[in-house]
Amino acid sequence: MSGAAFLALALAFGLQAQSDVVELLEQKTLQRIRDFDARFDGVLGVAAMDLATGRVFSHHGDAIFTQASVIKIPILIGLFRAEREGKLRFSDQVTLTRKDLVGGDGSLQHRLTGGDVTLTVDELIGSMIVESDNTATNRLIDLAGMERINLTLEELGLRHTRLRRKMMAARAVRQGEENTSTPLEMLQLVERIYHGKIIDEQACQAMVAILKQVKDAMRAAVPPQYEVASKWGRVDGVAGETGIVYLDRRPFALSVMSVFHGVKAENAVGPVTQIVFDHFERLAHSNRYGNRFSEHQQAGPSPGPAPASALRGPQRPSRSP
Repeated sequence: MSGAAFLALALAFGLQAQSDVVELLEQKTLQRIRDFDARFDGVLGVAAMDLATGRVFSHHGDAIFTQASVIKIPILIGLFRAEREGKLRFSDQVTLTRKDLVGGDGSLQHRLTGGDVTLTVDELIGSMIVESDNTATNRLIDLAGMERINLTLEELGLRHTRLRRKMMAARAVRQGEENTSTPLEMLQLVERIYHGKIIDEQACQAMVAILKQVKDAMRAAVPPQYEVASKWGRVDGVAGETGIVYLDRRPFALSVMSVFHGVKAENAVGPVTQIVFDHFERLAHSNRYGNRFSEHQQAGPSPGPAPASALRGPQRPSRSP
């Protein structure tokens, strides 16, 4: 082999072998998530996206999980689509009776014990997301149409995100009919909302405003000066939350899902959110070589928006199997 050929081969190998320090930090963050999972009494899936660059990492991100009330994000999208298509108006009034009553979270089940309740579609949406009200959700599924909601998800390229039943449907649960998604697919969904790429930008802004009213484990794990837009879900043996954290210079999307909880299993959303927040906080306050700067130093421009390809899903994300 000639000297020139050897040098070219050595340079090529060096470029392939060279590790970016951001990637090394990402690997350590994934290891922290794996360490938490090793102690966690259940099955865990996590996916996170840097909304400034489109970079993604995940832990069991392709696994299919039941969604509990996190499925209300796709229902919310379906309602905004129905409104834009003229199938309903948010000002329309809907009367609920005792026949509509189901259990779980939300105040409507208590209000209906006193008689019929009439609310606008807009008020029902607020109840569904902020209170996680299941009575409101089931009526809204009727208005948007389960088949139409699933068609929207299919058109968005989400193969595993499906609404298969209404809330609190005990017989359907026993038969294994679950509302499902994966951490990576729910991540893509909220990333598109963040970038105004579902329905239209105005609809996405309105959806974010509703999701920002939710106060649960993800909100509690993030310092109060940063906004969070999310939806949580919990039933026996299941907990999860998907949302957007508006960290300065490094906003990120996060999806945490867990199932098969042991009797004393904690909610994994808070601890995992803290790990992921720490990761992006370091990126937000350091240059690309990891040199941390103070708030008084100039850090240069923020990374640009994610490329259009990121909207169709992450390319070669870092994953833990």
